[in-house]
Amino acid sequence: MPNTGRPERVAEEMREVLAEEIARLKDPRVGFVTVTGVRMTPDLRRAWIFFTSYGDDTAKAGTRAALRSARPYLRAAVGRQVRLKFLPEIEFEEDATIEAGERIDRLIAEAHREGSDDG
Repeated sequence: MPNTGRPERVAEEMREVLAEEIARLKDPRVGFVTVTGVRMTPDLRRAWIFFTSYGDDTAKAGTRAALRSARPYLRAAVGRQVRLKFLPEIEFEEDATIEAGERIDRLIAEAHREGSDDG
């Protein structure tokens, strides 16, 4: 019977390691980055790292490029700190959930304002 909790445990361990290592990167393109989550394949061979970054579109594009170029270094850091038989391939994806939540908050506030204007 496969250990279904292992990918989640490894993902959380990777999230912690990557959060620390990204903060140490010397690349000036890396702004304020928060690692919001890691999703692993069941065989632990591939990981998607979800992150948020602050700044305008140009700053965010710079952060994405910096993370892509730092991928070999970050992957090696994971290999040194997380016990795994195989080092997973890592991909970075911007986490859109915070922006979506902010948009929903704005829409709700707008609907409340419109509702109070009708009265």
